[in-house]
Amino acid sequence: MAGDSFRCYLVDENKTQAIVERSLDSLPDGEVLIRAHWSSLNYKDALAATGHSGVVRSLPHVPGIDVAGVVESSSSDRFRPGEEVLVTGFELGAERWGGWSQLVRVPAEWVVRCPEPLTLRDCMILGTAGFTAAQCVAALQLHQVSPDKGEVLVTGASGGVGSLAVNILSRLSYTVVAATGKPASHDRLLAWGASRVLGREAIDVESAKPLMNSRWVGVVDTVGGKVLSTVLRETTHRGCVAACGMVGGAELQVTVYPFILRGVRLVGIDSAMCPRDERLSIWNKLSGDWKPQDLESFASEVALSKAGDAVERILRGEIIGRTLVRVDD
Repeated sequence: MAGDSFRCYLVDENKTQAIVERSLDSLPDGEVLIRAHWSSLNYKDALAATGHSGVVRSLPHVPGIDVAGVVESSSSDRFRPGEEVLVTGFELGAERWGGWSQLVRVPAEWVVRCPEPLTLRDCMILGTAGFTAAQCVAALQLHQVSPDKGEVLVTGASGGVGSLAVNILSRLSYTVVAATGKPASHDRLLAWGASRVLGREAIDVESAKPLMNSRWVGVVDTVGGKVLSTVLRETTHRGCVAACGMVGGAELQVTVYPFILRGVRLVGIDSAMCPRDERLSIWNKLSGDWKPQDLESFASEVALSKAGDAVERILRGEIIGRTLVRVDD
């Protein structure tokens, strides 16, 4: 990279995707300039890469809601050049240019030091997906869902959030049931800590019953829609459902009965705008006792120049686990 020029994955006004070279003055304002090493692929990134109006505020746009790299320069006394840092969420890759870029400039408030012993690569295997999964687990714990009370269900378990949630819960001695629509992922989910695996049809149920048989003391739901409606009606007395996704739909068809007859708690998980103190606490957990075992087993990798191929794969529902984007290729 010569001078102030850098390469990025740009979606232009015609929604055409290409690797282009840009100058430093193309970047948005911010106190911290980061030389990116890694980013990741999330479903939200795939939508951004296709210019989806529900994600991208304006075009041209650079996707990437995650980034990890080294501070190039900083006008904030919080960070010094050479420090390894990461950013997940906030407006990165959505309202403003994101992490699929060799240089990224952001407000200092968004930046988190890479917590030891995690490497920059580790941080992006986790990324928003691991951060969201950990928030879901923390929500279950906050509402007294303990390992001795029964089975915890994870929906969409073959995806980034789901697979990491399965592993974190297993590490914390929960009995985890993984639900997925991808039969090819069953063996990997068992290896990641699931006690058993269900097909999607087991929880994607057409039923007009306001309550169904109690099955789950806790649920991490990454799907939404009809699946969320079903698992809420199957959650046991005083159980908790942490909801963090809507790939299965944004509508929720459910009565108040799960809430007022069983005392079920429905907790929404917002990872993008998580307050800084809580954000640092979650990353401390992920770098400690909650760090998934064999983290590399969750990861595949693409170069920035090949990210478009991975976008097509995630939109077709073909990706299991996490995909890293190697930005400094």
